[in-house]
Amino acid sequence: MNEQIVAHHWLAIIAPKAAPAVATSTVLILARIWNANGAEHSIGNAVLMTALSLAAGAAGVCASIGRAGDPVIAGAAFAATGGLALAGVAGYADGLSLPLLLWVLATTAAYGLAARYWRTDRRELIAHQRQMGEQREEHAHIERVEALKAGAQIEVARTGAAYAEQLATALLTRAALPGFDPQALHTAGLPELPAIHRDAA
Repeated sequence: MNEQIVAHHWLAIIAPKAAPAVATSTVLILARIWNANGAEHSIGNAVLMTALSLAAGAAGVCASIGRAGDPVIAGAAFAATGGLALAGVAGYADGLSLPLLLWVLATTAAYGLAARYWRTDRRELIAHQRQMGEQREEHAHIERVEALKAGAQIEVARTGAAYAEQLATALLTRAALPGFDPQALHTAGLPELPAIHRDAA
């Protein structure tokens, strides 16, 4: 059973690991651009970002409670809450120390949450690979057993054919011997030969 070997590009391997840092860095950069364009010490903008952050947090809480809760939607809503809070503080503050501190905290939290999902995905991938390996081994074992059975049947057929050929040769040779009398065999109580052999004698 042949499987296609897929070689992943190095960008495809690195991209998921860099995604949390890229996301938080993008929010920080956009917030500082927003700060330079009039958001610094703007109460209205701070209230807006606070309201959006609280709304996203409330959506995350609603999406995570109950049996029908969706962890993907809840995670996205909580990530949006953190991003909006970071953008609000980075846009409102006049220095870089507080936005950078929040960026470090947000990036660390993002990697902490992402590592949990990466471990889960890794476990599922290993379990899937183990299951596929077991199935391949089982199928290979069945194929080997069937090949052995087919080989044994072929050998039995060959042996039977060889025996029949040797028996026919022996009967013809015996019938061709001088002084062979099938009637004497019949009289002695031995099994009678087929008619074709009597005719050959």
